[in-house]
Amino acid sequence: MKRLFLTALLLLPTLALADVDARFAQLRDQAEALGSLTTFLDKYIGECAGLFAGPSCRRDAEAFRGKYGGRKLYMIVREEVATMLSPGPYQPRSGNYTIQVIPSFPGGAYVLTQGTPTQTDSAGNPLLPLIRITGTTPEGWAATDFLRLFSARQIRVQVVFTPQGVWTLPRKSGGKAQGVAARVEAIRLTDARTGEPLGLWFAEGAAAGTGARKGKKK
Repeated sequence: MKRLFLTALLLLPTLALADVDARFAQLRDQAEALGSLTTFLDKYIGECAGLFAGPSCRRDAEAFRGKYGGRKLYMIVREEVATMLSPGPYQPRSGNYTIQVIPSFPGGAYVLTQGTPTQTDSAGNPLLPLIRITGTTPEGWAATDFLRLFSARQIRVQVVFTPQGVWTLPRKSGGKAQGVAARVEAIRLTDARTGEPLGLWFAEGAAAGTGARKGKKK
């Protein structure tokens, strides 16, 4: 019995990854896992404007940017801070839906963006084209079930990206906005409670847009 229990434990990681799209899994496994986006952005931008910024600050930032030039990184945006998501069209008859993603991921005083923004909104946030990710809900779901994913913050975001440089824009209210431009390679959305896939997006625009949710309504 003990041997069977240990065998089951060893199989759990494999079973948990069984539903991950193979293409996304390959990108994720090629990337370096990011512990903290805030720390990464602070070091990559290296503003060096603080009172305690040392003489080597800018040199360290340049070295850090050089280290990550062309390197893929992987991060998880937990559901409670996934404010870049919003519901798109939902078709009750088919259960087909669209989830809209603003490709701007905040980390402390800075943001990581898909490409380099050219302007900001009235609140100083970078304006970026939406990414639309599609999927299908299980039979029996209604629009309220779909919308609850957003109101209850139940969607987790996984992102593979490659940093490309630093951008700076003036804020309309004064001051400046700063961030890191990136090529977002892929985005995977899952139900944070169950781990079920909600949708996939790849930079090339080829295949993989659908994240069908299977099973019955809970």
